[in-house]
Amino acid sequence: MSTCTTLSRELIEPMSGTAATGATWLLLEQPGPWGARALTHSHLDPAIGRALEARAEGTGLRIALIRRPGRHADAPPTPSRQVYLAHTGPGRSWVRETVLDDPAELLGLDFTGPAAGGHGGLWREYTGEPLAMVCTNGRRDRCCALLGRPLAAELAASGHAQVWEVTHLGGHRFSPTMLVLPYGYAYGRMSAHTAKEILEATRDGRMVPEWCRGRSFWDRPGQAAELAVRAGIGETSADALTVDQAACGEDAWSVTVTHTDGRSWTVEVRRSAAEPARSESCLKLPTNPDRYDVRTDGLFVQPTK
Repeated sequence: MSTCTTLSRELIEPMSGTAATGATWLLLEQPGPWGARALTHSHLDPAIGRALEARAEGTGLRIALIRRPGRHADAPPTPSRQVYLAHTGPGRSWVRETVLDDPAELLGLDFTGPAAGGHGGLWREYTGEPLAMVCTNGRRDRCCALLGRPLAAELAASGHAQVWEVTHLGGHRFSPTMLVLPYGYAYGRMSAHTAKEILEATRDGRMVPEWCRGRSFWDRPGQAAELAVRAGIGETSADALTVDQAACGEDAWSVTVTHTDGRSWTVEVRRSAAEPARSESCLKLPTNPDRYDVRTDGLFVQPTK
């Protein structure tokens, strides 16, 4: 039986502009099984899950559950939970961490401050290895479990101490998918080798364009524009580019991408329905997902001024 990932590869579907959007991520450790809506279908108290979802609504802060790779179906409750709060803005990304005895303590947080980029000294600064979040929730899509769980396990076995399974990153058809913090770049269609290459690059302050879906800080037109400019100028420094996008039609944007050295490029991004119809997930009927095409003048993008 064909899977959503198999069809996506056969169609050579572009991944640019498909990353889940979220300026700031709140990641809560929750061992054990996850349902399709993990915040309310797991061993986490569903009342707390619903309250967290409500608090985050409209703030730009995204919440996900995480767990260590390995067997977890019958994992007993843990006495404490690892928690990360990460902002992904270029040049001002940060990760804070803490350990909580009770997840209900998170309901006392002001989500608007972190969502806007300020941590206010909350918790302690995280200074360890890049955080690798690999999507493995088979209740959302079987490809995430079949492809994501072995990848997370291999990364952990190879010595990467900060790899976690995560509930949902979107883009099931690009499995295995991974979000890497602090920069917030999302990747897809990885092998263990390429995932290790991505983590090594992140340690050096770089990103890897080849498997990149976009930076979660930007909306999807901005993600596509940034990656197109990176391809045009060969830029891999994670924080080298910022994006300013303006709608110029129902499905069109004018996006200015600015380099830290002062150069800038303005590109046109258009959204269309991908053909032919395909399943965005093994659990969904075929549809025509959005695709974002970037118009550039030739192979290399020319700076405006």
